[in-house]
Order: sequence, then structure tokens, then C-alpha cells
Amino acid sequence: MIPEVKHISPELELYVYNLKVLCADTVELINANLVEICEGDSDTVLDQAKLTFLDFLHNKDDTTKIGAIAEFFIHLFLRESGYKQEFLFYNLEERSIKKGFDGYFSNDGLQFIVESKSGFESTNGISHKAKIREAYRDISSTISGKSKKSATGKNNPWRNAYNHASHADVGTTKSIRKNLKRLSDLFDQGTYQDIENFNVIPCSTIFLDDDWSEHFSSSILAENDAFFIKFKAKTVKVICITNHTISTFINYLEGSYE
Repeated sequence: MIPEVKHISPELELYVYNLKVLCADTVELINANLVEICEGDSDTVLDQAKLTFLDFLHNKDDTTKIGAIAEFFIHLFLRESGYKQEFLFYNLEERSIKKGFDGYFSNDGLQFIVESKSGFESTNGISHKAKIREAYRDISSTISGKSKKSATGKNNPWRNAYNHASHADVGTTKSIRKNLKRLSDLFDQGTYQDIENFNVIPCSTIFLDDDWSEHFSSSILAENDAFFIKFKAKTVKVICITNHTISTFINYLEGSYE
């Protein structure tokens, strides 16, 4: 998949993907990455990884289901762009959604925090603009200790990231693990962080209900630069995906995709 890219400043870029269909090239990309996205450097075969993903989605409500699928495609596209995944798709303790960050990646010596927000086209007032704002705020509140999910030590996002990075099948370097451990210890001590000191990737995915439309992608591409410049961080890479393939992806996992 080749995104439309908008360079807003040296530290700020927008990537817009239109996922209209699962073409042969995209399916090939999924085949090459699904096992590693979900399980790291595992010996699991592709068909088993598909079944595990289906089981993971089973009995999930629609919000959780589309959230997981949105995250998967974000991880897929980041890996295609040369980013190294420093975590496993599933929660370590059980086959459920991860706690803490939605993703932690590295590229060219830099480390990146990923947060994904998604929704259906039919949701009142939905837009990539709103979802990106939500994702950025979530990263900021989580690392600053102000988020409900990270407050009072109930869920240290850095500890979760460190535990994932320490898994043998992830293959994270010692320097990254050392950095995550340092941030985890500081968080436990009540020393929180400012988003302006980190590289962040806030992401938005909108799933289309019926017919294909480029409305959501066109709208975010036409957005004034002033909207994006409000997002303060060391670097910001915004990813927006308009996705029309949710049923096709489920069919792919079930082995009925043609």
C-alpha cells in the first residue's frame, strides 16, 4: 500500500491510506507479516495464526473488534515502511487487547509511541480529524499519568511496553529495553513524562459501512496545517486509514477469501 503523504514540517507528516479492497499485493503483504505481527519470531504457521486471530475476535463487541483490526493494519503499514515492531499484538497474560500503548516501534535509532482510534462511518460526527486529536490526547494523558488507565500506578504503560520488548520472540535491542525500564521505574516513582519529548504516531481508522467513499481521506488531506501544528512532540507522524475491507479481512482469516 502506498499512502498519500503530506509533509507539514520537518517534524510533522501526514500519511493517508485508502484501503478500498484487499488486492493481491495487500494479501501477500498480510501473509508475510501476520505471524510476526501477532506472535513475533514464532514458529507458528500462517493458517494457525489466522485461526488464532479469529478466536481473538470471537465474541468481541463491534468496538473492540474494529479496534483490533484497525491496529493490525497500522502495524502492517508501519512494518512495510521499515519500522520495527517492539511488542506483540496480543496481551501477554491472555489473548486480549494490550494494556498501555497500542504500539511501540523503532526506526533509524528512534523510538515511537503508537496510539490508534477507530470507528464506523455511521458514527455521528466521526472524522479523521477528531480521531487523531483523540489519539494524541490519549498518548499525552497516558505518559503524563493523567489517564484513568494509567493513574495511581494501576497500569504503568512503560512497564507493559518493557514486558513486551523483553519477550524473546520480539527481539528488541538491549538499549531500547533499558530505556523502557528506566521510564517504567520513573513512572512507578511518580515521575511522569511530557509528550513533547517523544516521537508519536497518532492514528485514525474509519471503517466504511456500505459504498466506497474518499470523503474522509479527502477531508483530512485538505485540512489546514494549523490543525496539525497544534500537536507538539519531538516528531509527529499522523496516519489516517479509510478502510472498506473489514468483511473481506474476516473472510481472509476464515480462509474463504478469493
